[in-house]
Parts: sequence; C-alpha cells; structure tokens
Amino acid sequence: MIRRQWRRWTVLTTVALLPHFLIFSFSQSQSGKASFYSKRSTGTRTASGERLHHDSLTCAHRSYPFGTLLKVTNVINGKKVVVRVNDRGPFRRGRIIDLSWGAAKAIGMIAQGIVPVTVEKLHETIVPFKPDDDDYIQPKFEFELADIDPADLVPAWQQDIKIDHQKVWRSMHRTASESAEDARQAVKEAVTAAEARTNDRPADVLDIINQTPNVSKVYLKRQRK
Repeated sequence: MIRRQWRRWTVLTTVALLPHFLIFSFSQSQSGKASFYSKRSTGTRTASGERLHHDSLTCAHRSYPFGTLLKVTNVINGKKVVVRVNDRGPFRRGRIIDLSWGAAKAIGMIAQGIVPVTVEKLHETIVPFKPDDDDYIQPKFEFELADIDPADLVPAWQQDIKIDHQKVWRSMHRTASESAEDARQAVKEAVTAAEARTNDRPADVLDIINQTPNVSKVYLKRQRK
C-alpha cells in the first residue's frame, strides 16, 4: 500500500514539474560535449523523417522540438554556427548534441571529434536595416484620378479622323520641290567655285605652256639630220 502511494505521488510530481523543467531547460543555455555525424551517414533517415546530408546545418538533440534553431558555440576557439534540429540524440553520457559534418566543420571540430560547446536556442533573427515597429512611420499615399478627358484616352487608330488627301499631296509636292531647288543651288555653287579656281591661274604660265611645244629629243635629232 505504501509503495503504491509512493509511486502515485512520484508520477503526479513528475507530471506537474515536467512543463516547468522543459521551460527552464529551453530558456537556459546548455553546456556539454558535442559530436558529429560522419560523411558515411549521408542519406540515412532521421527521427523527423528527413534525409541526412553532411553539408546541411542540422543537428540531433534530445528535447528540443524538430525545426528549432540552435546556436552552437565552440568553447575552445569561440566559433559559432546556427543549426536546425531534425533528429534525436545523442544518447551517450556527457554529450548534449550531435552536429552534421558541415556544422562541425563550421566551428572547427573535425580534427578533435568531440569538443565542449554551449547550446542556446535562437529566439529572434535580427534582420539588418529593418526598422522597429515603434519608430517606423508608414507614409500615406493619396490616390486621385487625374483630370483627363476620356476622349484623349482613345488610341489614334480608333478615333474618327478625317484626312485631307489634297493637303497631304500639296505638302509632299512642296517638300520635293524645295529639295530639288536646294540640289540645283548646290550644283551651281560648286560650278562657280570651280570656274573661280580656274580663272585664278596666272596668264603668263598659260602663255608659256602654249608657246613651248612638247617636242621630244628624238624628234630634234631627226630634224638636225
């Protein structure tokens, strides 16, 4: 009878104190030894049903729920890494967490194998340059319709526009006539400039050229004979 009452009292006490123990353990940091999975464990199924990969930043913990983010700090060198719980363990005395191979490499424990670490639950993720809710004032925008005539919004190809073909033809003819007149004027100016360059030659040079025949030496030898 006494044993039954003692067992009942132990069970009730454990059930009553278990939530407080879990809250206390989750809110406080843990200190102990950490080990890691080998690369050969890649592909094995974890307790959460997820496949293990050595490059993923995951871990195994005994009590934290799956998906919880934990910050693990290597006590020896001070390096830190954030891992996600997806497995249960380790079940050896003195060890509090099992890290993936990638997480172990991040905190520099590959050579040692087992190192002392501290484990803390990551409560809040700090986003850089994110304003606080108290200090941030959201700007107010006033959306109003502009004073636009609905007729102006109709595309040109849908508008009833009458084209004066005679006016268009006269404009094209005038443009062509002006272009031809400009071309004739440019040719006239070019001819005038060429004649001016020809008239600028000295008269004596032309006279000398005309008076001196182009007689070859062979021709002169024949004349002497």
